[in-house]
Amino acid sequence: MGKVKIKKKSTWIDMTPMSDVMVLLLTFFMLTSTFVKNEPVKVVTPGSVSEIKVPEKSVLNILVDKTGKIFMSMDNQNDTQAVLEGMSELYGMKFTPQQVKKFKKDAMWGVPMNSIQQYLSQSETEMAQTLKNYGIPTDSIDGKESEFQLWVKEARKVNPDVKLAIKADEKTPYALVKKVMSELQDLSENRYYLITSYKKVED
Repeated sequence: MGKVKIKKKSTWIDMTPMSDVMVLLLTFFMLTSTFVKNEPVKVVTPGSVSEIKVPEKSVLNILVDKTGKIFMSMDNQNDTQAVLEGMSELYGMKFTPQQVKKFKKDAMWGVPMNSIQQYLSQSETEMAQTLKNYGIPTDSIDGKESEFQLWVKEARKVNPDVKLAIKADEKTPYALVKKVMSELQDLSENRYYLITSYKKVED
């Protein structure tokens, strides 16, 4: 007796629900993720068991590399522009619209005021290459406030609720970090975050 052949039917899977889920997941990750700014120097933060998280908004980030160079950034570009305008008034400088636009787009700033106009006149590629060679001065002249202190004061003036966060390399000498803290204390800025890498407590 011959075998009965079963006709093969083509299977059809509706992929519409899966595509909808993929779009929803993609939208979720885009709205909830935060973009990390490129830093001019690589900093490896020391480990800590603290679980206190640094706020994501209204933060003035202070980056200190292992040689003591200081760079700063704010999360709001409008605040960044306002801080630059305040510093330009203090130093009697004028910046072109193109220079202001570059400053706002720059991930971090850290150029002395006597070189900032020349720095902002470069191309964005040249700016990224030369920024690491600079650093905001912390030396005061004739007993006046240092450029670092003036940047902090302008940031506080623009946004009174701004939080300060210090991020230093694990190999940065303590004396350099203490220098930054002393500069802040002179401005009565005694509350700030120290950014570290989370380390679990060993049993």
